[in-house]
Order: sequence, then structure tokens, then C-alpha cells
Amino acid sequence: MTRILIIGGGVAGTATALALHKAGFNVTVHEAHPDTAEDIGAFLAVASNGMRALTELDASGVVTALGFPLHSMRVLDAQGGQLAQVPLGEADNPRLRYRCLRRGELNAALQAEAVRRGIRLSHGARLVSVENRQDEVTVRFADGSVATGDLLVGADGLSSVVRRSVAPGVEPVYAGQGVFYGYTSSNPAAEGTGRFTTVRGSAAAFGYMVSPDGETYWFARVSGDAVPVDELAHPTPSRWREQLVALLAKDATPAADIVAASTDDIMATNATEIPPGTRWNSGRTLLIGDAAHAASPVTGQGASMALEDAVILAKSLRDTPGLDSALSLYEACRRPRVEHNIIASGEISRRTRTPPRTAGAPPPQRPGDDTLAVQLDWKLDMRTTSDDAD
Repeated sequence: MTRILIIGGGVAGTATALALHKAGFNVTVHEAHPDTAEDIGAFLAVASNGMRALTELDASGVVTALGFPLHSMRVLDAQGGQLAQVPLGEADNPRLRYRCLRRGELNAALQAEAVRRGIRLSHGARLVSVENRQDEVTVRFADGSVATGDLLVGADGLSSVVRRSVAPGVEPVYAGQGVFYGYTSSNPAAEGTGRFTTVRGSAAAFGYMVSPDGETYWFARVSGDAVPVDELAHPTPSRWREQLVALLAKDATPAADIVAASTDDIMATNATEIPPGTRWNSGRTLLIGDAAHAASPVTGQGASMALEDAVILAKSLRDTPGLDSALSLYEACRRPRVEHNIIASGEISRRTRTPPRTAGAPPPQRPGDDTLAVQLDWKLDMRTTSDDAD
């Protein structure tokens, strides 16, 4: 097996291309959008586990050149009192510190690195069908073009077209919260950079961080009905701002002032998840990233879990004879970890999980936390590290 097709040029798809290329495979990425600017406004944090995966791909510098690091997390209650302040991730290691940056910048940087390494990346390639055969897989695009490979990797996100051929009828499920993102340069937070502050508000969960140039990045998660589809298609940022300020003003925290000072670049989405147990592969087709295991953004692990996927998939294919065996090894390593994240994030979004007694205490270990560094280590055989995990 040498020819691998990847559908989706976001974080999951491009990182997987980098990993497979490093493992010696012939990779082509097909991205539906005409450029790299998809979702350029929203921001994310690459956690320490995601930074570790990028380090194994020799690509951590691509991310550390963007955004800004986060070294600690502070938790406030609805009265503005500080409940806790703890280190964030592997804060002592400069290469593995959390990194906050805009999603579109991350996509563009990873794609540029892929092209620099000689990986073929095709924009404007909108997938319409997948045909699995015993010895190859063929994909057809809206422009009439066709591509054939030995393996198809579906990294095309929440609304995955590839998923229709692997798990027909499976669609994202609303996880109980509308999520809003925005920015302000007025900086009513008036604090230094490098700290992530989360607010346990009475009417909404809120979080913010300040960049080195004084811009405050913020998000709000509001429980209740989903943001209507027509509002998402035709954004109303000024109305969203008014509604959020009214909710957040009930508490004595900086949240309402931060949102009130924001521009009309406020974005909204709904927290959604892929149901655990969803099938990931069929024949010569495999789902990864959000296409396979999207979770509510509460834990902030979407991008980092996708980066883990990339390294472990490439190592599984590199080290395991036979496609079926390689994909079975990959799924055995990944499913317990990512589905724990889906369930834990969903419980918090739906408010069915009680906050820990000690606010700000480190979260309980996820499956695989104790063996992740070994599994991601590019020099080690994936079969051996999988045995260690068992």
C-alpha cells in the first residue's frame, strides 16, 4: 500500500498528510474549499498533547510561530472570586505549552508546511462519491475529476461526506449548548498574557485570554436550545452581543464588559458530537478527527485529538503488515481515548456532570494519558507501544 487519499485539508487532514508523508507514503490531500481561509475567525488552543504530536512530526515550530502560549488556568465563580489557579498542561516545557491561535491561521500554516514538504494539496475538490473495491478505492469530485488510491482517509469534519459511505445515517447530535466567540482590543480584562481564565457563571460558562498585543479572545457557552440554523447562516452579531451581555451582567465578573466592548466579529456555532460507537472504517476507507469522533468543545481537545490521530495512524500503517491489521490497531489505540472525551465533554455541556469539589483541580486522567508519550514517539514501533498500553 503506497497511495493514500485524504479528504479534508483542515487540522486533521493536513496533519495526517504530514505524518503519512514522514512514514514514506504517497499522499494527496483534497480540500473542498477554494483556499485556506475556512473558519478563519474562530480561535482554538492546541493543548500540550497536541503540541507533543506536532513535535513528533517536526512541525511544532509551525504553531509556535503563531498565536501565543498559555501557561496557567484561573477559575472564577459567579461573584468574581478566584476559586483556583493551576498550571496548564506541560507549562514547564516551552515546546509543549498550550498555544492559542486562530483556526484559519493554523490551517494555512499546516497546509503551507505540507506543500513545502512536497505533499500534493488540491483545493476546490468537493467530494461527491466513494467506491470501495477489494484492491483500491475510487473517489469522484463535483468537477468530474476522479482519484484512486489504496486507502481513503476521511478528515472532512462534522458534516463529513466520507462518513456517509462508512456509517450511513450518522449525523452530529446537539450537545446542549450554543457557543459564541469574539475579540476585543479594548482589553477590559486588564491583565497580562499567558493565562486562561474560565468563569463559572450563573447563566453561562465564559472563558477568556489576552494576547501579547492586548487583544482579548473570549468564548461563551450558553445552555438551552440550539442557535437556529437560519441565524447561523445569516449571522446577527450585534443581537448576539446584546443577548450575551444581558446574560453575563447577572454576575460580578469581567465577562459582560468584555463582550460589550467587542466588535461585530462575534461568531456562533452549536456544540455537537458524533455518537460514541459510530463505525470508523469500511473496506479501504477510514474516518479520523471530527468526522469520526467530534465532541463538544468544552474540554478544548478537538484539534489536539486530531493531531494524535495523525501520528498514531501513520505509525500503525508504517509498523503493521496488512491494511486490516493496521486499521484494527489504530482503532484499538484511539477509540477508548476519544470516546471518553466525547462522553465527558457532553456531560459537562448538558450539565449532567457535577463540577469537581476542588475547583480548578486537574481533570481525571483520560484513557491513554499515561502511555500517550510512548505511543506518539516516532522512533518506537506502534505494535510494541500498543502492547505496553494494554
